[in-house]
Amino acid sequence: MSAGGERRGPAGFSAIARAVAWRSIHNFLTNPAFLAPAIVFPLFFFIAFAGGLSAVGKVPGFDFPSGYTAFQFVFVLLQSAAFGGVFTGFGIARDFEIGFANRYLLAAATRHGIIAGYAIAALTRAAITWTVLTTIALIAGMQVGGAGVELFGLYGLAILTNLTATLWAAGVAMRVRSIQGGPLMQFPVFLILFLAPVYVPLSLLRGWIHAVARLNPLTFLVEAGRGFIDGRPTQVAAAFGIAAAMLVVLALWARTGLARAERAL
Repeated sequence: MSAGGERRGPAGFSAIARAVAWRSIHNFLTNPAFLAPAIVFPLFFFIAFAGGLSAVGKVPGFDFPSGYTAFQFVFVLLQSAAFGGVFTGFGIARDFEIGFANRYLLAAATRHGIIAGYAIAALTRAAITWTVLTTIALIAGMQVGGAGVELFGLYGLAILTNLTATLWAAGVAMRVRSIQGGPLMQFPVFLILFLAPVYVPLSLLRGWIHAVARLNPLTFLVEAGRGFIDGRPTQVAAAFGIAAAMLVVLALWARTGLARAERAL
């Protein structure tokens, strides 16, 4: 498609989404610098948290029948989902730096497809990471108390987390259009993640960290995810409601970032 002879309508949307997704996924799978961190970092955190801190599961008041490995698996799963979205934002910024993203903007009949393509790529890379992480966790003896529907809910939360992080990072990348915007993509996500109840349940936190974690929207997703894997669902409506609201807000953030990039052409 060319800028002067664009096809309008759904075909334009799907064509640009496929093109963006395919190129991003191909770059991810064929470049060890992208693939290795996506696999190694979550495994490192999982081993460090679930293995090195396993004694935390024996503290008084820690009530999680599925064990500390499953308890930490949920956090690392959501963490990998969020960071997968952020790393996709890095790729978007790099595409702008080398001029490739401008080619997308000029070629697209429906430019929303650009965001959709990056989101598809982010979900694909996350799915690869989750497959490896889940396999390693099960080999390590992780106990799963939840049934099929509950596990579907857990991975549903991971998908929503990945999409919201991708939209956040895309909005930043399309405004800054440089890899120098990386810290702005990463730091808020990192802060939200580690102000959630990472090592112990919310009820065991004390002081200011308890007050902050109680108001942290990610806490609801983490607690709901742990309920799913333990077979004792909790805060399900709140978790999915918060995730859906963040998705809507950040979709607007990404779309206005795309409009900023369009004006900069």
